[in-house]
Amino acid sequence: MTKSFDPNSESFNRLLKHAISPRPICFASTIDNDGNVNLSPFSFFNLMGQTPPICVFSPVNKMRDGSKKHTLDNVLEHPECVINIVNYDIVQQQSLASVEFKKGVNEFEKAGLTPIPSEIVKPPRVKESPIQMECKVRNVVSISDEPGAANLVIAEILRIHVEENFLDEQNHVSPYTLDLVARLGDDYYCRIIPESIFEVARPATKAFGIGIDSLPNDVKLSKFLTGNHLGQLGTQEKIPTKEMVDNFIVQLKERVEIEKFKPIEIRHQIAAKLLDQGDVNGAWFWLLMEL
Repeated sequence: MTKSFDPNSESFNRLLKHAISPRPICFASTIDNDGNVNLSPFSFFNLMGQTPPICVFSPVNKMRDGSKKHTLDNVLEHPECVINIVNYDIVQQQSLASVEFKKGVNEFEKAGLTPIPSEIVKPPRVKESPIQMECKVRNVVSISDEPGAANLVIAEILRIHVEENFLDEQNHVSPYTLDLVARLGDDYYCRIIPESIFEVARPATKAFGIGIDSLPNDVKLSKFLTGNHLGQLGTQEKIPTKEMVDNFIVQLKERVEIEKFKPIEIRHQIAAKLLDQGDVNGAWFWLLMEL
């Protein structure tokens, strides 16, 4: 059974922040026409396009009285910003910078972060951030004047700066080294550590994957295969031919007593273990075997 909630229900906002998570966190550094710098963290933030490269963050209206945040005032005055990615090394300083300081107070100083000049835009970058993106603000979409309402700042990325320690020889960044953090609901965060990282193979790119609907019925209905397992199988462009399966059986007979694998349940359990290990082709042989 599920329980349903409408936006006017008491628990809705808290449930929403728990449901739509983890959310990446950035510092947005902005500047007003008088040269006053502002630095604010946002987890209402993400990449939204590649051509041109677009990211969006949202300085929501203050819940207390619906007033606008200094970040929004700044980008309306001077439509530039720097998006600075937050990792674990600066997550506490990120939290400190979220305090509602008075206008004109420099959050760089309050949070103990180092401003460094940008190359294209006027707002400074955060030196301690592993990745910094200089942006021009293309548009600001304000949803309403209500407390908590979104103001979508649509920013085009003009230049990206990456600390060399995080780059390999091909200028690629590994998720194993960035030590990123993300926001959950309430005061909860999560940290992207090596143990939490895994890969999901993309569906076939030269042709469509066969899809779960094309799997044999005994595979689709197997009590040993999960939805994730079926998804792995469905992403494949093609499955082993009968000749390939027959050759596999011949080679298997040379190594083990094949009769013990006659029950289909045993073969499906083996296939499930292989899929857990990422061996999709190996799993297919066991699933297609007929003994």
